[in-house]
Parts: sequence; C-alpha cells; structure tokens
Amino acid sequence: MAWYDSAVFYHIYPLGLCGCAKENKGKRESHFEQLNEWARHAKKIGCNAIYIGPLFESEGHGYETTDYRLVDCRLGTNEDFKEFVKNCHNMGVKVIVDGVFNHTGRSFFAFQDIKKNRENSRYKDWYCNVNFYGNTEYNDGFSYENWGGYNLLVKLNQRNPEVKQYHFNTIRFWVEEFDIDGIRLDAADVLDHDFMSEMRQVTDRLKPEFWLMGEVIHGDYSRWANNGKLHSVTNYELHKALFSGHNDHNYFEIAHTIRRLNQLCKGIKLYTFADNHDVERIYSKLNNKEHMYNVALLKYTVPGIPSIYYGSEFGIEGKKERGSDWNLRPYLDLKDYENYDTENELTKLFVKLGKLKAEFAELTDGEYEELLLTNRQYAYARKFANTAVITAMNNDDAMSHLEIRLPIHASKAVDLLQAEEKSEEERKVAEEAIKKEAKEIEDIKKKEQIQKVQEKLLETQTACLTFSKRLEEWKEVLNKANEVIETEKEFEKVKEAKKALEEALQVLSISYGKKEEEKQMAVGDRSIYNTQVQIRDGKLIVDLPANRGTIVYIS
Repeated sequence: MAWYDSAVFYHIYPLGLCGCAKENKGKRESHFEQLNEWARHAKKIGCNAIYIGPLFESEGHGYETTDYRLVDCRLGTNEDFKEFVKNCHNMGVKVIVDGVFNHTGRSFFAFQDIKKNRENSRYKDWYCNVNFYGNTEYNDGFSYENWGGYNLLVKLNQRNPEVKQYHFNTIRFWVEEFDIDGIRLDAADVLDHDFMSEMRQVTDRLKPEFWLMGEVIHGDYSRWANNGKLHSVTNYELHKALFSGHNDHNYFEIAHTIRRLNQLCKGIKLYTFADNHDVERIYSKLNNKEHMYNVALLKYTVPGIPSIYYGSEFGIEGKKERGSDWNLRPYLDLKDYENYDTENELTKLFVKLGKLKAEFAELTDGEYEELLLTNRQYAYARKFANTAVITAMNNDDAMSHLEIRLPIHASKAVDLLQAEEKSEEERKVAEEAIKKEAKEIEDIKKKEQIQKVQEKLLETQTACLTFSKRLEEWKEVLNKANEVIETEKEFEKVKEAKKALEEALQVLSISYGKKEEEKQMAVGDRSIYNTQVQIRDGKLIVDLPANRGTIVYIS
C-alpha cells in the first residue's frame, strides 16, 4: 500500500494563511517559520500529508505563475521551502504542491517574448490560439485563449513538445531540489489527457509512490483518475452532497453520491474535502452548525482520502464577498487557538478521527456496504477480513433509535469515539473487569445454581430463627450455670451456623445485589465503553442523540 492510500491531508493556502500582500511587489518576506508551526499543528491533529499551494512566484493570488522554479518572494526563498519539506519528512509528513500547468501569468518569460517579438517569437506556439489580428483589454495587440474568461491567465498549449518538456523538467527540479512527494494539478479538468498520461510516466520513473491529484469539478472522475493518468481527483460531487444533504435532511443524496462514485471509480480513492480555497467554508454553508459533527464523520469514514482545509478544524467561517475569494483564505495565528486540542470540541473530534484512521485498516481499505438509509438516518460499514467499522448518523433534531443489520457475524461492539477518550491502560482494566463480571453473571444465571442458592437461603434463615430463640434461652442458662457442657456444645453449633449464614449471604449479595442492567448483560451484548451501542438479536442497536453520529467497531 502506498503512503497516499492511508493519507489524511492538511490543506494550506500559504499566501492567505501568512497574511501576504495580495499583489506581488517584489518585496521578499520570510514566513516559513510560521508555516513550520502549522506543519507541526497538522501532525498533532492526525494529518500525515500537507498540500501547500500555490507556492511559486506569481503576480497576485498565486495561480498566475511567473516563475515555476522560484518560491514566491512574499513567502520566502527556495532554501526556506527545502528546509520546510525536510522538517515535514522528519515528522513523517508528506508534502505536495500546486502544479499550475494549464496557464501562466502575463509576466511569464514566454508571454513577454511574444509581446516583444510578436510573430517572430519562438514561443508563439507555446500558447493556445494566439491571434495577432486580435487584441485584449490590456491592449497587447494580439489575443489568445485564456482560462475561465480571465486574460491574466494565459492558456498553455500542452500538445507543444517544448511546453511538455518544460513542465516535466520543472517537476524534476521540484523533486531534485525540494524532494516533494506529489503534485495537485490545477484545472486538471481542462488539461490535455495525453499530457497527463506522459506526466504519469515521468513521475513514476522519477520517484516511487509520487502522487498526482487533479482538480476536477464534475463528470466521470474515472476519465482522469485511473492507472494511466492521475492517482486521484478532487471529489466535488461529495463536497456538494455533504452540506446540501444535511441542510435538506436528505441522506439519500449523500448515499447516492457515494454509490455512484464507487461504481465509477472502483479501486480509486478520491480526494475528499468539505471546503477549500475556492469554495465557502463548510461551517458557513451549514444551516445547523451541529451538523459539522456528522460531516467530519463522513469525511473520514467513507471511501477516499480525507482533507482538512486550514482553520476549518476550529470551525471558522468564510464567505465570498463581491466575487472575491480572499475571505476563504484568511490570515490565522495559531496562538489564537491555544489548547484547541483539549478545549475545542470540533478540533478534539478531528484528533480522534485522525487516530482512528491510522489505527483501523477498515477505514482505509475496507469494502463499503450501505446498511440503513432514511432521510435523516444513515449507516454504512467498511468491511475488512472478519471485522467491520460501522458509521451511524442521525440528522434529526431528536434522539433516534437505530436497528442496523450486521454486515458480518459479530458478537462484540465497541463505540470507538467513546473508547478513544480512555487511555490504553484504562481500556485494558475496563475490559478485564467486564470480562470477569460477565463470567460471574453468566455462571449464576444457570437455573440449577440459582435454585441451590435459594434453597440454601431458606435453610439458613430457618436455622437463624431457631438459633436466635435458643440464644435467649442459653443466655439465662449461662448466667446461672457457666459450667454446663451441653450449652458449650450448642454454642459451637451456633458458630457453625453463623458461618454458614455468612457464606450464604455473601453468595446472595453477588447474585442479587447487581443492578438490573448488569443482570441482563451477557458477553458481547454491550459496548465496554458506551451503553448506547449493543448487539441484540443479530442487529446493532444504536441510540443516537440529535444531530450526532458514532463509529462502532464490530467483531
């Protein structure tokens, strides 16, 4: 299994996070000490990979690249980034960067050469549909194809052999100079497919397990993500379903999306996200902020590669204003979120989910199986070998009682979210105590043993009454005659009877002194850690609070 199969990504938009100027004036700054802190934060909350981008010299927002081999001066130097990657690798964290290969900025050397030399430029075929009889709002004296209707993003001709070679050499430079582990291809849905196929061949030879992920909005994702092109693409379909499915109380939308994508992309793990630098923060999109809990559960437990966009683990908001994306890419200071991993409930949840993702192979390679589906309740399993992890969610404002069919034969259920709150030593102690207790209960529930104890009780009670009466008689006799041997013998009988009574009462306290729910508990019937979960009559029984879900391990 490659590293990216079990990855949990932390997505950083560095120009925004570091509070850089929105326009590149050529002034060099240094923010990689700050970025190193955020890398440590990502590791702390359970992420083992960082997607950082855009990173290279550009004119403004980062995607109008002017130099592919130079870190943006607003962030730092090439040496700074090299050290950043080294620090991440020392923590066991992989690093991928933005590859903006579909277009360049207008200050890119090839475009500037066309402006200078026009028809005589050796780079005139580097771009698509250059027309020297046209013009632009910049009064270039020629027109050209762009991306998204923006002439500041000049579309490259990826079928030009020189353009392809330039990009491939750029990738080699990034690997050799910085030791990056992968590339997120910007605007992959409009990249030339042959170009992507050749890139895959180059990167496969360049570095083992080098990961290629593409930005694709909609369509048949398998066209881009397959064994011959990219390893993964952005799962915008599920992104949309995550917020609309909760806002509309429609788990059918989410379940349908997952089924469809599983059929289209068999064996391909899509890049799963709730928000990113191009879309409004998920916390702003949800009508009920409590639904963020279940959004997080889905993101980590459905098939795919989960990603956290920086700040969303704290529940920050962000909406587009006047067509600007900068509110989605804010400056943040980690000092403002001290003790987040213990005090912020949402952040604590992400930490738990990160641990579970690393610990349970079911959440990475487990076969998906839908188990229960209504508008407001949803449960599914990830099966692996003879075990399974079940995610159950309630999208209702009231508590919900779920009876979920078991995807495997199982007798034990453990609520993993509750279990994570206990230390390993506490879990061992609790488990041993429950096992011991369950065995005792199972033994005394046998009919013959219960009857025997009841008979012993009756005999002992009768003897106690008899001896009590005799004791009064013996007291008077002893006051009159201390030397009566017969009385001493009777005392010995009383002592023996009292001992038998004490033994019987001890047995009875074990048998009948238990709480009613403990008497009903058999081995494997209930979770060790949470009584909301139990296996009964061949079903998983889950009682979920309003707008909450849980993750259950069954075996």
